[in-house]
Amino acid sequence: MRTRSSRMAGFGHAVPSRCVDNAEIEASLGLEAGWIERRTGIRTRYWAEEGDTLSGLAAKAGRMALEDAKINADDIALTLLATSTPDHLLPPSAPLLAHRLGLARSGAIDLAGACSGFLYALTLADGFVRTHGHAVLIVAANILSRRINPAERASAVLFADAAGAVVLSPCREAPRGLLSADLVADGSGYDLIQIAAGGSSQPFSADMPAENALMTMRDGREVFSRAVALMTQTSQRVLQEAEMTAADIARFVPHQANARMFDAVCGNLGIDRQKTVRTVETFGNSSAATIPLSLSVAHAERPFVEGENLLLTAAGAGMTGGAAVYRV
Repeated sequence: MRTRSSRMAGFGHAVPSRCVDNAEIEASLGLEAGWIERRTGIRTRYWAEEGDTLSGLAAKAGRMALEDAKINADDIALTLLATSTPDHLLPPSAPLLAHRLGLARSGAIDLAGACSGFLYALTLADGFVRTHGHAVLIVAANILSRRINPAERASAVLFADAAGAVVLSPCREAPRGLLSADLVADGSGYDLIQIAAGGSSQPFSADMPAENALMTMRDGREVFSRAVALMTQTSQRVLQEAEMTAADIARFVPHQANARMFDAVCGNLGIDRQKTVRTVETFGNSSAATIPLSLSVAHAERPFVEGENLLLTAAGAGMTGGAAVYRV
């Protein structure tokens, strides 16, 4: 079969068992009732419990996607794991994920793209499928609750734990798959969101302050404005490249960082808000996992149909980001 494009053949998602509502966090931070939902759109999120692991959460989502795609394990040639919270700094977690899923013939590698990690993985996977004619499993997963500084309001109210997965399979029908993509990076905002310690520039040490190993958001307003601009501009470019307008998009699937953020992007693009896939209310912000989780939830509620045009966009730490138009 001549491979001309890729198709999303299976979807999956998973969250830990512990559901945390806003009241618990508002009480711990001394916030008035309703503050978090008004500012972020989040009502609940899921946090890992003792014994939960990143690779275990990723495997649940990956297994669901493989079963949904009805694909044999030997047909997966590459496994991409987009995460900022791997099981260990070394080795990468993707080989363990592939092993747990029985993907004995699959290559496996981690991608550290923060909130835009899934978009980067999708773009790379689409190219692999078109070039080699073999299926790819993409899993994006994070356990951010273990990196939250509970005393820092900006990050404590947002971040969550989840995994989302997509199987990309070869397809001989064109045009399908990734119609356009625009990936960007702006290193001038490198330190806006960070975990300072743990890398080679600031290794762990016995006298290191504990907060250095936790996530910090230096300027929430700056993050918001930069992210809105980045997602708007990249979305405009991919629509133009795909020779489409907002009216041609069936579903808008943004990174679920904050409802106010993606509503602003939606308004800038002129997309009907009814087309936005929203999962932030229930699942919070799990960084790279939010887009594939949203795809899986949306497909379960109202299955995608052949020919639907999806607009995906994200921005996050680094700052990295981008957008893509994908035809189901």
